Amino acid sequence: MRLDKYLKVSRIIKRRTIAKEACESGRVLINDKVVKPSTEIKENDIIEIKYADRSIKAKVINIAEHVKKEDAKEMYEIIAGTENL
Repeated sequence: MRLDKYLKVSRIIKRRTIAKEACESGRVLINDKVVKPSTEIKENDIIEIKYADRSIKAKVINIAEHVKKEDAKEMYEIIAGTENL
């Protein structure tokens, strides 16, 4: 699954356009490498998103095309930072 879609489906970032913009500006890393929105995501990858005053690090647990809002948190595990984005 594409990174920008994963961020939206998992609700780490609420809108795909915002996820795409974050990737294009170099604020999203997978396994410590800056990536493009089209980068394919795999289970056990570590995603880091940098914001102006904070960052969040999450481990990919599950990849699913469609999930209910209440099940989205089961797609990842927060390693560092806060998920209230």
